[in-house]
Amino acid sequence: MSAPASATEVTFTAKLNNYYGNDAYLALYLTDRNGQYQRTLWVAGRHAKYYRHLRQWARAGGQSRSEYDGRTGASVQSGHILKVTADLPDSLIDAGYDVRIDSAVEDFRESPSDVVTPLTRDGAGQPVAGRGFVDSFRYDFR
Repeated sequence: MSAPASATEVTFTAKLNNYYGNDAYLALYLTDRNGQYQRTLWVAGRHAKYYRHLRQWARAGGQSRSEYDGRTGASVQSGHILKVTADLPDSLIDAGYDVRIDSAVEDFRESPSDVVTPLTRDGAGQPVAGRGFVDSFRYDFR
């Protein structure tokens, strides 16, 4: 019998910029130290036909239904906050993994790699500026 793997509860919080237009689609996911896709944490936006606009996530395997089933919710309005909580294996923390967000809004340019930040204990609670529709992002351990 193997010992149970330990996990840490992590809350991810993304605040969107104020813009005029439709709600944003966001893909929150992890990549390894080589930038290779590892897992989807959450997809904001329920219509899978628009996921292709979350380019880097979609190209890396995110369009496989098994990657997002049970991990989707409503798209996010301008100026609003997306808050997602997930249990992550402790082995992912301080191990070279990055948290990424791709974002897209209809009739606007897509924003791949809107947020890219290392998943580290030191980075917890530290706000990171987004490069597109995300104004700020942070994650906190519980």
